[in-house]
Amino acid sequence: VQLVESGGGLVQPGGSLRLSCAASGFTFSRYAMSWYRQAPGKERELVAGIGSADGSTFYASSVKGRFTISRDNAKNTVYLQMNSLKPEDTAVYYCNANVILLDYWGQGTQVTVSS
Repeated sequence: VQLVESGGGLVQPGGSLRLSCAASGFTFSRYAMSWYRQAPGKERELVAGIGSADGSTFYASSVKGRFTISRDNAKNTVYLQMNSLKPEDTAVYYCNANVILLDYWGQGTQVTVSS
């Protein structure tokens, strides 16, 4: 299993970014996917998740209404569209797949929200 995130960067408050996670090594369409983030000095937290079959979604309360998770099973890719970004969204963002009860993580992509 391999997960490769991209799309992070520096953005001003109120701006937008779209993160991508390219997956390989497993049947992507059969598994739920998630995005987590970890800010300096804090524990890693779940940001958003998307189901495999019906595409149902989950969002942490801190990002609901601002972030959108989606997936393209033809491209084996999961996305995180982040709008109205705030300084408190600054963190390393990680893609996660739980495949046959094992957690797999990407290398992470840094998102910095600052003026």
